[in-house]
Amino acid sequence: MIKLDIISDPICPWCLIGKTWLDRALEAHPDHPFAIEWHPFQLNPDMPAGGMDRQTYLEAKFGGKAGAVQVYGRIAEAAEQAGLSIDWSKIERAPNTLDAHRLIHWAGLEGRQTPVVAALFRAYFMEGRDIGAHEVLVEIAGSCGMDAEMTRTLLAGSADAEDIRARDAHARERGVTGVPTFVVGSQYVLTGAQPSDLWGKVIDELTGKAAAGGAGR
Repeated sequence: MIKLDIISDPICPWCLIGKTWLDRALEAHPDHPFAIEWHPFQLNPDMPAGGMDRQTYLEAKFGGKAGAVQVYGRIAEAAEQAGLSIDWSKIERAPNTLDAHRLIHWAGLEGRQTPVVAALFRAYFMEGRDIGAHEVLVEIAGSCGMDAEMTRTLLAGSADAEDIRARDAHARERGVTGVPTFVVGSQYVLTGAQPSDLWGKVIDELTGKAAAGGAGR
C-alpha cells in the first residue's frame, strides 16, 4: 500500500470537489494502492468558537458582496462540473472546525476516517447543518459506527485540541497554504482539486511500478 495523506477542512468546497474527483478515480481503479489518512487544516483558525453568519464572513473575507459572489460563482461552477448539487442558501453558518477535526482524528483511531469526512461534507454542503455544533458531530459519529456518548463526552472537554492545532501549524510550516493538499507516498505533493483522469494516471503509474518491482524480485 502507498500512503495518501490528505490535508483538508470539512467546510472547504474545493476539498469536497477534490474528494469527489478522487472517489471517482478510486471507484474506477478498485486495485488502487492508496491507504488514505486525513489531516487537519483550518481555513479560518481565528473563527469564533460558535462560528458566525456565513454571508457576513464571506463578505469580510472577499472584500464585500461582489467579491464573495465572484469567488463562489467559480466554486459553484466547479461543483456542478463534479456533479455535486449544493444548495448554498441552506448554509447559514460558517463554523469553527476545530471540533470537526477532533472527530476526524478520533475516527481515524477506529478506522472510520473517510466515512466521517464524507458525512461532515454531506452535513455541511448538502444539508446546511452547523458542523461546529456538538449535537451534529455526535449524530455524525453515531451514524458512522462510533460511540455517540463517548464522542459527546470527549467533545465536552479539550481532548486532542492542542494536537489538532499543532498538526495544523506543522502543515503550514511545511508550506501548505491552501487545501486540499494531497501527499503521495510522503514524496509527491498535489495541490487543489485534481480531476479524476489525473488520479487515474497516478494510480496506473503506481500500480505499474509495483507490478514491475514484483516481477523483478
